[in-house]
Amino acid sequence: MPGEGRIIINKRELDEYFGLETLKLIVKQPLVLTETVGKYDIIVLAHGGGTSGQAGAIRHGISRALLKADPEFRPSLKRAGFLTRDPRMKERKKYGLKAARRAPQFSKR
Repeated sequence: MPGEGRIIINKRELDEYFGLETLKLIVKQPLVLTETVGKYDIIVLAHGGGTSGQAGAIRHGISRALLKADPEFRPSLKRAGFLTRDPRMKERKKYGLKAARRAPQFSKR
């Protein structure tokens, strides 16, 4: 929503939620790219995954929100790769194996 540039994640400020500076930079990347830093207030609810995954998901969500606010941002956001979802997921466990690919220990004798 339009505002003065506050980013709130799970009812906590960005600096309080993410300890690492790199994660804060990842979250702010779409705003820096579109030169909208300080123009929007961002309120996020994030759960699941780790801190790095959450930062990437928040970046993706901010990019999509900016696209709804102004469709002219699409070429630059798409070129930067912020509109593409990360398709990697946990592989399922297969029968006969101990995990997704981990087989039981082989014994020759």
